[in-house]
Amino acid sequence: QVQLVESGGGLVQPGGSLNLSCVASRSIFSGHGMAWYRQAPGKGREWVATITNLDHTTYRDSVEGRFTVSRDNAKLTMHLEMNNLNSEDSAVYFCNRSPSTLSALAYWGQGTQVTISS
Repeated sequence: QVQLVESGGGLVQPGGSLNLSCVASRSIFSGHGMAWYRQAPGKGREWVATITNLDHTTYRDSVEGRFTVSRDNAKLTMHLEMNNLNSEDSAVYFCNRSPSTLSALAYWGQGTQVTISS
């Protein structure tokens, strides 16, 4: 069964922190690079961060130094620690395979809403 379940979003003030989690099915997760994506209202989905199956990480410039992605292969889980959040980080956050292996017809979960507001 294909599964992607994101959680951990919420409403925080600017400068605050959140820790997102993603639980994936084995067919999606095991042996593959995974990534976080986000979509703000009225905008397209954008890539945020990638972690390879060997734990190599890459980030979009705007989150570099503030976000940290990690994975637990035994639990088929990925996390995104987000610090020093600002209004431009407000979006629905999704997880899936990394862009290099993501099919155009890929299944997507519901995502988790992150809202930064004072």
